[in-house]
Amino acid sequence: MVAAGRRGADGGVPARAGDTAHGGLADTVARLRDRALATVRERFRRVRAVGGLALQAGLAAALSWFVAHELLHVSQPVFAPISAVSTIAASVGQRLRRTVELILGVTVGVLIGDLLLLVIGTGWWQLALIVVLAIVVALFLAGSAAVVIQAGATAVLIATLSPSIRDLEVPRFVDALVGGGVALLVTAVLLPLNPLRVLNRAARPALDLLVAQLDATADALAERDAARARTARSALRQNKGPLKAFVEATQGAREASTLSPVHWHQRRGPVGRYAQAAEPIDRAMRNSGTLIRRSVTLIEDREPVPEPLPRAVADLAEAVRLLKRQFAAGEQPDRARKQALLAVETAGHAYREGVGFSGAVVVAQVRTTVSDLLVATGLSQENANRLVRRSFGGL
Repeated sequence: MVAAGRRGADGGVPARAGDTAHGGLADTVARLRDRALATVRERFRRVRAVGGLALQAGLAAALSWFVAHELLHVSQPVFAPISAVSTIAASVGQRLRRTVELILGVTVGVLIGDLLLLVIGTGWWQLALIVVLAIVVALFLAGSAAVVIQAGATAVLIATLSPSIRDLEVPRFVDALVGGGVALLVTAVLLPLNPLRVLNRAARPALDLLVAQLDATADALAERDAARARTARSALRQNKGPLKAFVEATQGAREASTLSPVHWHQRRGPVGRYAQAAEPIDRAMRNSGTLIRRSVTLIEDREPVPEPLPRAVADLAEAVRLLKRQFAAGEQPDRARKQALLAVETAGHAYREGVGFSGAVVVAQVRTTVSDLLVATGLSQENANRLVRRSFGGL
């Protein structure tokens, strides 16, 4: 019975095919379970993120209908709640603009529709001409997609319904005004979002991405692991979505802190500092991308990696982490500044110990990224550059 007594090279009984298949199935089930849980968590996170928006939209729709129907006696104020929800659904930071666009688009559609109906009457070709002219005028006046859509839609209603429904123009205009106005009232006074929370929620993915890839690059440099550095380089390239969300959130935070009396005090405080940080953080992200790319080349070319170099990149990651925490808490980012300058000082030690061509670029990018972070904390570019030179060693 040779087969029965056969053993593996290590003296143990080799795994049977059934065991291997069972293990593979278990791994697959575990991966699917983890993926399903991650999907559920992401969807719950998405619901939490927009839960306030849903409440604002519901309140604005109901209140706009009540105002138009009960107070202004519009018989069928369908467009009022539609305008309110459309304004709420606009990107945070563009709601005042959306209200103005709604009113402008409706006004253009009403004027063009009424004037042409008086001259050319009704019919299929008159409808086509009215819509074309309304859209052309809207494009000339504003060029916004929202204005164009509202102008065209209103022109259609005027051209098709005015012959059978009297005085349609005034209710349409009132609906747009009521819906947009109520939406602003809800978002600014009745149910305002906390602008600092909006900023935190939007900035976290971008800053977490930057921290994670700088940490990974520091480890890759310390271990001379080019594959890990390449992974960090690829991951950081996926930053356009988070950065765009962050920039849009700064507009929303400014709008909320301007329109909402509850948050006026934050406009020049933590919200103002946070909002002004978006552009320099964008630059820091791009400069960090160059840092990581040169780190890949440094490792692949087997250039010297002095011990302070990976530590400098790790210090830079910690500076971004502190910046995120202090912004989220509404604090002055003093600790983040000190940590960023420590990264420059450490990079200076690495430079003086001796680096190759790519290593020198990594050092330079640490300096440049720190300068961006210092500007993000509220310093002028001139002061940031001066502090970087001093911390590096006067070079």
